[in-house]
Order: sequence, then structure tokens, then C-alpha cells
Amino acid sequence: MSLDEMVGALKHRAFGILYLLFGLPNCLPMPPGIPILCGVVVAVISLQMLLGQPVLVLPRWLGKRRVSRAMLTGVVEKSAKYLTALERFSRPRFPLLSGDLMRRAIGLAGLALAVALMAPIPLFGGIPAGIAVTILGLAFTQRDGVLIGFGVLIATPVALAVTSAMLFALFQGAAAMF
Repeated sequence: MSLDEMVGALKHRAFGILYLLFGLPNCLPMPPGIPILCGVVVAVISLQMLLGQPVLVLPRWLGKRRVSRAMLTGVVEKSAKYLTALERFSRPRFPLLSGDLMRRAIGLAGLALAVALMAPIPLFGGIPAGIAVTILGLAFTQRDGVLIGFGVLIATPVALAVTSAMLFALFQGAAAMF
């Protein structure tokens, strides 16, 4: 299934669901390359949210990329218990916090998290940003203003701080070796 086919099927819900899809793999230790790919996709989605686009339109080079059903199934199966727990808490509420202004705030937070996903930190580097992207994706999909506020005001800054600390430690360690 291509990403364009996925977006076409999801229509206006594509923003949040693709955040989930590309945030979830990063909630687990991943080999180098996966967080960078996910970061690029999150950046494209986030930029369109920030610009207020009503529907997601992927660039052709990204939209024609195929995602295997086996990979999608694996991501869903590995994350099912965590998503179930989050979904029990999440529900549509505080519509004021799930409107256009917060959509743009999620886009801005998503751009910062996309950069964090692309940070050159092996194995565990994408986990903090992946968790924050997943929270934002679920919150946006569910139209949960409380979870959106939590994702933008708490999860994103914490993820960026942890990623920055990991980068600092990585560079300090590299500097000590040379």
C-alpha cells in the first residue's frame, strides 16, 4: 500500500493517524535510519498542519513509497497494549483545544519533534520524540483537547530536553575520545 493510498483512504484523519503510524515505531529501540525516515514524514505532515492545510497532500517522492502490510501489522501488534491504555484515557473533549489554532501548535511541535527524531543517536535516540509524536497523533485523531494540551505543553518539551541531553552526552563522549 502506498502512502498516497493510505492518505486517500483516511482523508481528513490522515494527519493524526500518520503521526501515530510514524511515531509508534520510534517508541521502541530502532536501528539507525528508521527514526530518520519517520522524522522526514513527520516533518512533511507537521509543515502542512502548521500551514493550516485542510487535507494532507504528500509530495510525489513520498506518496509513492510503499509500506508493507507486514510492517504495519507488526507495528500495531507491538504497540497494541500501550495504545489500548492510552485510548481508554483519551476521548473527544475540550473542543476549543482541538481547533485550528491547536492544529497549528501540533504542527509546530511536530516539526521540532521531527528534527529530534533525525538526531544521530543510535538505538534509543528516537524514543522520547516517538512517544511525544504518538501522543500528539492519538490526541489529534481523538480530538482530545486535554491530551493535545499535554502533548504540546509537556510531552514535547520533555522529549526535546531528553533528546538534547542525549546529544550532549554523545558529543561529550566523542570529544573525550579524541
